[in-house]
Amino acid sequence: MTSFAPDSIVLNRKLPLWYQVSQSLRASILGRSPQDPLRLPTEEQLAGHYGVSVLTMRQALKELEDEGLISRHRRRGTFIEPDALRGAPVRLLGSVDAIVAQQSGMVTELLDHGGGPVPAELAEYFPDLGEVATYHRLRGDEKTGEPTNHARNWIRPELGARVDLHDLVRWPMTKVLRDVVGADISRITDTVEARLADPETARLLQVPLLSPILHYTGVTYDGEGRVLDVAVIHYRGDRFSFTVTLEAN
Repeated sequence: MTSFAPDSIVLNRKLPLWYQVSQSLRASILGRSPQDPLRLPTEEQLAGHYGVSVLTMRQALKELEDEGLISRHRRRGTFIEPDALRGAPVRLLGSVDAIVAQQSGMVTELLDHGGGPVPAELAEYFPDLGEVATYHRLRGDEKTGEPTNHARNWIRPELGARVDLHDLVRWPMTKVLRDVVGADISRITDTVEARLADPETARLLQVPLLSPILHYTGVTYDGEGRVLDVAVIHYRGDRFSFTVTLEAN
């Protein structure tokens, strides 16, 4: 029986390996194509794929099992749950793959795209640019179709010229920039605020005007400290929560 083939990952030794592996595998699962097989490789095969011990792999799989994304059966193997709930709370430990996992696994509609002058409120992020490429997407629950968030991205035009719109419907911008375009992503700075839904957000997310939402801003930097992408995402307040874990060491 053919097994699902997860994406690869470059591990950061400063973060728990099981966590990075679980987030990378989670993103692969949520971003899979409908025709992909549901059976996962064995623990030993996955451990070899990620370059970790079987014990670390087992801990990563338990995280996904507890979330309900996979189920494990003695003698039969481990399988992706096709109807698993996609709106689980997000835990961020500083991994780029956590960002990818958080944004994966939703039905995505590209509302518009193009280019234009750098907005005044983003001028500090793109001091060397006059124009940026822009993208606006609406995401919804895969099972119900209910809208859950809408996202805007402003990226450097030389990167925008290499973005395939079909990839943006399937994957988050972070994954497209890193794994398809090949951008050098060094870090992402996240800010999450509680706000009230403006008329556009209320219309797109089908919530009452001035209802609570989560306003997320993610700024992506390369190794030289240049901003590659600024993402602003409005999440329905009744569907999402953010949990940040800080390691002592």
